[in-house]
Amino acid sequence: MRHELYLRLGGSEDLAMHTSTPMGPDEARAWLDAEFNRLGCEPIRPTGKVLSADKVLAVAQAAGEAGFQDAAWADAYLRAVTGALGRTLVRVDVPNLTVGF
Repeated sequence: MRHELYLRLGGSEDLAMHTSTPMGPDEARAWLDAEFNRLGCEPIRPTGKVLSADKVLAVAQAAGEAGFQDAAWADAYLRAVTGALGRTLVRVDVPNLTVGF
């Protein structure tokens, strides 16, 4: 099954990516957790609770356009997002802080 991710970072153009092999849910959450920490992301919510969608946004924002130029990293992000959220279609809009399905 094809899994798709549409990503808006706020730059000149949006990114569209697809894969047929998302990560499993546990692996995907672990990858997002590791990248969230590695990139020094901060919780969005004042309570400090970090939802999977928050991690998806924070990691994309921290990586920026430069991060997505690394094809292997971008593929891992795609596979992690679709796996963690359990969706075949995900839209990530960083400037508007939204994740849609």
